[in-house]
Amino acid sequence: MTASATSPIVICADDFGLSSGVSAGIIELITLRRLSATGAMTGLPGWRRHGDELARLVRHAPADVGLHLTLTGQRPLSRAQGLAANERLPSIGTLTRAALTRTLPLEAVRAEVKAQLDAFEDVWGAPPDFLDGHQHCHILPGIRRVVIEELAGRYGTSPWLRSCGEKLQRSARRTGFAKAAVIDAFNTGLRARAARSGLATNDSFRGFYDFSDRVPYAQVFRGSIADAANSGRVLVHCHPGRVDAELVALDPLTTPREGELAYLASAACGEDLARAGVRPARFAELATT
Repeated sequence: MTASATSPIVICADDFGLSSGVSAGIIELITLRRLSATGAMTGLPGWRRHGDELARLVRHAPADVGLHLTLTGQRPLSRAQGLAANERLPSIGTLTRAALTRTLPLEAVRAEVKAQLDAFEDVWGAPPDFLDGHQHCHILPGIRRVVIEELAGRYGTSPWLRSCGEKLQRSARRTGFAKAAVIDAFNTGLRARAARSGLATNDSFRGFYDFSDRVPYAQVFRGSIADAANSGRVLVHCHPGRVDAELVALDPLTTPREGELAYLASAACGEDLARAGVRPARFAELATT
């Protein structure tokens, strides 16, 4: 099947800059044309360490690069007064509870969003192609309003914003349905609010699983792309990478990253994409579908 006969979908790796091993894995997959996007964690040293290498790569292996907004776990780039404690951003549980009870210090959230966007531009020299959230933090009440206001006010309508929802009758057929259903509930209203501000979003968000070896990652991925050719603007997120000491010190998600990397780099993945009639593409190609 030729490229012109296949449907474009975005395949996006989260967590660029988290560690050298994660960044190296993502760079490998962009080189192989298995990824078409990656989100950068600009609050971590790995962004400045590996951002120039990524910039050189995408000149000949085009891919979108965006901000993977991180409001949990790491040291903040801003003062984050009332948001961070002991110079550390909260856990996702603490952040979610504060969002649901409307006790989030939204001006502190706004300052951190601005600081991470500044850090992106300092290395990249241009605005991000999109924004999404580590642990899907950008869809939480209050935070999503701040994010949309900052993107629209700073850049107009240029960056895409990740929507984390999908029609439940579709996601019910894939691995990770329970997780997808919870995230979809938080995502309610995001696409409409983004559209009112002129920001584009994807129609379908895929790639959920529990990060266990209960289901092989190849099966997770095949399920994510099975009907993607006829489902509008599809985004599949993933977390490939190599485990190193830096990753182990920073994040609990380790071994599954290597399983994702191995499959996505394999000939089997290319065959599965062709069989499904889809190909990795940048967000701009989705706009024409």
